[in-house]
Amino acid sequence: MNIKTEITKLHYNKDAKGFLFNILKFASLFYGIGSNFKNYLYDKKYIKPKKVDAYVISVGNLTTGGVGKTPVVAEIAKYLIQKGEKVAVISRGYGGRLSNKNINLISDGEKVYYNARFAGDEPYWLAQETKVVVVTSKNRYKAAEFAIKEFGVTKIILDDGFQHRKLYRDLDLILMDSEKQFGNECVLPAGPLREGIDSISRANKLIIVSKNTVHDEAERLSRILENRFDISTSVCKTEPDYVYNIKTNFHLQKGTKVVALSAIGQPEQFFEFLNGFVIDKKIVFDDHHQYIETDIPKTDCPIITTEKDAVKIKEFNFDNIFALKLKTEIDAKSLLED
Repeated sequence: MNIKTEITKLHYNKDAKGFLFNILKFASLFYGIGSNFKNYLYDKKYIKPKKVDAYVISVGNLTTGGVGKTPVVAEIAKYLIQKGEKVAVISRGYGGRLSNKNINLISDGEKVYYNARFAGDEPYWLAQETKVVVVTSKNRYKAAEFAIKEFGVTKIILDDGFQHRKLYRDLDLILMDSEKQFGNECVLPAGPLREGIDSISRANKLIIVSKNTVHDEAERLSRILENRFDISTSVCKTEPDYVYNIKTNFHLQKGTKVVALSAIGQPEQFFEFLNGFVIDKKIVFDDHHQYIETDIPKTDCPIITTEKDAVKIKEFNFDNIFALKLKTEIDAKSLLED
């Protein structure tokens, strides 16, 4: 039995019960006390977040990984660039080999200084995709100060910043998966929540991420949650676009027999996006897994992975690796300006 897989099943089972769940539920009491106490100190202003001389947008979520935050960060960054802003994305750099005790300049907006293995898959992908300044550090305040001083940044996007309350933000955006939602609505480790659902009240806007080709249910959910939490709510539509070879850019046709490979928070969604292909085998690693060459199966079939995984695999000598390109549709103008 894979204990992590079993725990994940419990996280998204609203009728979860049993010996393991009871142990996790007991542990959640202590996690919840710690989380609530931290938020109390900030809410009552016993601890005050530090401000920087730039407009800060936090993009985060209540649950553990796989919501679809990184493409939303990218779309916001692209929109701000088009508006003529100097933009930096500040990330903790989770999964990268660089020490996040330091301030690590991943990209200056033109040159990318580290590969995905050192930078972390998400910061590296954002640097490649958006062409903005990308900095990783555990100390997001100092990282933001660095970006402002060295590059004249006017807009800071705090990647995965909802729980990081040390840095003041002007706009707090929180994301939720339209299908997974809040799981069993328990905090860690019994559930997927990083803090209680009531914490939504401190966000400015809620974004429902719909990973489907039909978005009616997400639209309905958006209206329900807007009324439930009295918060401005919108839908981000994420759909599969095409599958391309990461070295040649050749597009793979649907109906092809493939191997599906991923190391993301919610791999089952990735597999669903490949429903036009014939999946011969599924290979799953933990989120942010650091690939080694022997992780890649020797097969004559094309291997399809996510773009987040592809940035770490590209350095290996394989010609049959393809990545799924997603298209993300979000109204950045109303999200940022209304």
